[in-house]
Amino acid sequence: MNTIQKKIWMLALVVLAMMIAIWLTLTFYNQKMQTQYNDILQRYLQMNEVTSDSQQMVTDLNNYLLMPSQDTHSQLENSREQLLIVQSTVYELRNVENEFVLTNYSHLISSFVETVDRSIRFQEQEATEASLKEFTEATRISMYISEMTLTIIDTELKTYERFYREIIDQSAELKKLGVWLLLLITAALILFTYFFSMSITKPIHQLTKAANELAKGRFDQAIHVDTNDEISFLAETFDHMRGNINAMIVEIQQKAQLESELQDSKLLLQQSQLLNLQSQINPHFLFNTLNTLSKKAYLDGAEETSDLIVSVASLLRYNLKRMDRAVTLSEEAFVLRQYMEIQKARFSDRLQFFTELDAACMNLQIPGLTLQPLIENAVIHAIEPEEDGGHIWFRIKDVNAEVWIEIEDNGKGMSQEKRLQLLDGAIIPAEGHSTGIGFTNVVKRLQLFYGKEDVVTIESEIGQGTKIILKLPKIRGTANHD
Repeated sequence: MNTIQKKIWMLALVVLAMMIAIWLTLTFYNQKMQTQYNDILQRYLQMNEVTSDSQQMVTDLNNYLLMPSQDTHSQLENSREQLLIVQSTVYELRNVENEFVLTNYSHLISSFVETVDRSIRFQEQEATEASLKEFTEATRISMYISEMTLTIIDTELKTYERFYREIIDQSAELKKLGVWLLLLITAALILFTYFFSMSITKPIHQLTKAANELAKGRFDQAIHVDTNDEISFLAETFDHMRGNINAMIVEIQQKAQLESELQDSKLLLQQSQLLNLQSQINPHFLFNTLNTLSKKAYLDGAEETSDLIVSVASLLRYNLKRMDRAVTLSEEAFVLRQYMEIQKARFSDRLQFFTELDAACMNLQIPGLTLQPLIENAVIHAIEPEEDGGHIWFRIKDVNAEVWIEIEDNGKGMSQEKRLQLLDGAIIPAEGHSTGIGFTNVVKRLQLFYGKEDVVTIESEIGQGTKIILKLPKIRGTANHD
């Protein structure tokens, strides 16, 4: 992982490398120019040294001729050796343009040395006049060497004039090169510094934006930072914290929803209990009265009226006692038949009731008073408004792991919009005349009883009737009650 400290060190190393590159470049070109200049200057110094050494040799020869001694002779030998050394170096300065001149120049130096040597021999042979003659010749040659040296230096100056100008031009170009290198490196440093700073500030900006989103309560957006340094680790930790907070919020919302559903269930239970209490106004008086009327009708020979009163009494007793506990489908079907007997007495031939019951499903547990409100709604909406009455079908089927209860009528039906609103609980249909328990109430009780949301389906079209299908699981879920 690249740390921010490594990035800073990288920037420092890049800057240092660029500075070293500039220094090496400028030093290289400067050293090259200085070397060339020194080579030219050395040529002039060597030639000038020939003149100095030849004149010194003439002086030492004069001292030796005036006062021959071991010291003057040694001094003369030293001058001679020095001149020969300079002669060898001058010969190395040859080139195509001055080769001929320097060759003559070297021969002139050799002649000067030979003349000095002859003067010394004549002095040792005590040939004074001959020695002085050679001394005079050596002096003349020395002067000629000086003149020729000046001539060669002048020629060299003319030859290297172009070179001098090139050195001056190179110096100017070197300054321009330095300026361009400075500008180029400055631009490179600015560009590198920009990307370097972006590699640090961009992740920080992303992290700041994510923090602002969290401050606005948006905990469902993942935090991602494109970097591989400490900021990435900080972003991962921040995202982990966001995930934990989001999970806590979701958990709190779920708990709040469950609590709301629990409150709705409690309210529904209270309403059911209130309806139950309201319906239990002096029940013994009602039962006794109905029983008395039934016996009276039987004694008077009105057996149908007596049976009808018995059905009403049984239905009333069932409604009062079965609201608070589960019953079997068999019990619900029995009380449903009694209810339909009452309705047939009311509507006569206008009401046709058909049943298809699977005996294997009759022991299924369901909440009390579940089917009667649905049949009652079918009577109210499909039978009462029609002059010719209608048909109602009641079916109980075994369908795999479920028991389907179908209540179908051939009434006017309903629109798709109304059907969806009814399933969503957006509208509450008219309640039944006897129980006071509406469709929405029945559906909620079934959902709570089985711990399942999808328990009811409505099939209906305008003019095609309505079919309500209860899809009840054979095994109850966890969110149920007894």
